[in-house]
Amino acid sequence: MQRITFMASDSDAAAVARATLGARYGNGPVSQADIIVALGGDGFMLQTLHATQHLDIPVYGMNCGTVGFLMNEYQEPDLLERLSAAVEEVIHPLKMRAIAPDGTIREALAINEVSLLRAGPQAAKLRISIDGKVRLDELVCDGALVSTPAGSTAYNYSAHGPILPIGSDVLALTAMAAFRPRRWRGALLPSSAHVRFDVLEPSKRPVMADADSRAGGNVVSVEITSEAAIRHRILFDPGHGLEERLIREQFV
Repeated sequence: MQRITFMASDSDAAAVARATLGARYGNGPVSQADIIVALGGDGFMLQTLHATQHLDIPVYGMNCGTVGFLMNEYQEPDLLERLSAAVEEVIHPLKMRAIAPDGTIREALAINEVSLLRAGPQAAKLRISIDGKVRLDELVCDGALVSTPAGSTAYNYSAHGPILPIGSDVLALTAMAAFRPRRWRGALLPSSAHVRFDVLEPSKRPVMADADSRAGGNVVSVEITSEAAIRHRILFDPGHGLEERLIREQFV
């Protein structure tokens, strides 16, 4: 029998689900778990993956939130059978290395995306370099982001970026409300790419950097690379994995 740890978000619905499922299936310590069941929405799923990345334990999400793109349908019966039949997807995060105006270096991991956003009333000015070569001298915009395939339907898609197949070794570089170049919509990059943003006029046009919507403060430069050494194992019900969801999302 698989040993389960149930983890729940702060919502009342998730707390009730944790108590109900724990009483029915048992709820052991995460250090002894074979599977983690995350109860909440996509935000809590990301939080759970970040918190347990050192354990190499698969995570099966059950939706007690709103969108639930990374989650399975919430059902109390037959959970053990669902877990046994679940299909595993492995994704790798992005690593952000950000330098603050005072020279402080901050590092963080992002499963969905690393984003840069203007932190003042004026548009940001960014210089973009790929693998050490300047590709765009000046992007005037509200912000820009680099997204993984798993995160391509989240903030990236809202910013009119492309949806990426889950098995592709590709990252999406997407601008938000680009003013110059007027019609620049971003780029597709190999997952091995080393992306660097330099903030131009940082005192006049401050920019902040986020990793999976976790604020990283104001920055003068940000470097982004794929972190292949870290893997996140996510379980889905058969026929409802990330690949199917990514395809389905493009036809709604």
